[in-house]
Amino acid sequence: MLQLYFFPMACSLSSRIALMEAGIEAQYHLAHIWTKQIVDDGSDFLGVSPKGAVPVLVLENGERLTESAAVLQYIADVKPTAGLAPAFGDPDRYRLQEWLSFVGAEIHKAFLFPTFWYKDDGSLAKPRVRITQTLSVPSARLAEHEFLVGDSFTVADAHLTWALLLLRPAGVDIAQWPSLSAYLGRMQARPAVREAIATEMALRKAMAA
Repeated sequence: MLQLYFFPMACSLSSRIALMEAGIEAQYHLAHIWTKQIVDDGSDFLGVSPKGAVPVLVLENGERLTESAAVLQYIADVKPTAGLAPAFGDPDRYRLQEWLSFVGAEIHKAFLFPTFWYKDDGSLAKPRVRITQTLSVPSARLAEHEFLVGDSFTVADAHLTWALLLLRPAGVDIAQWPSLSAYLGRMQARPAVREAIATEMALRKAMAA
C-alpha cells in the first residue's frame, strides 16, 4: 500500500486529492513541517526525507518519492484507468507537466512559500506584485476550458485547486479572476476533492485546538 506523508492544507493536499480521485487506498502519516516530527510517534521526519518537506510518497517497494510534480504523476500512473494523466505519447502529457511545473514554481514557490514563511515586507514585495500577472495565465486558459489539460480532471487540476485554496489566506482574492473563482467552485463540488479538503481542514483545526 502507498503511504503519504502530509501536513494539513500544505501542497501535499493535491496528492491526497489525486489518491482519492483515483480510488487508491493509502496510509496517511501527519508530518509537522515546522517541528520536523511525525505526529503519530514523535519520530524525526528528516529520517523519512532529508528535505523535511511534504509530500513524501512511500512506494510499495519501500522507495520514497518527493516533490509534488513527481508524486502526482506517479499516482496518476498507478491507476491509468482513472484518467488523471494523459497516456504516454499523447502530446497533452507534456501539457500536464507544463502546468504542474507552473503551479509549483510560479504560484507555490514564487508566492505561497514566501508569503507563509517570510514576514518582512521587503521579502514579500516582489511576490505580491508578480502574482497578479501569474494568475492571469491559468485564468485565460480556464476562461475557455473546464480543466487545465484536455477535457477531464487531471492531477494538474488537483495541484491548482490546492494553490487557489491557499491564495485567500495569503491575501489574494481570486474573485477578481471570475474564471478562476468559477473553476475552484467546480473543483470543490467534486466528491473526492470535497472529502479531501474536509479531512485536512478538520485535522488542521484539531492541531490548532
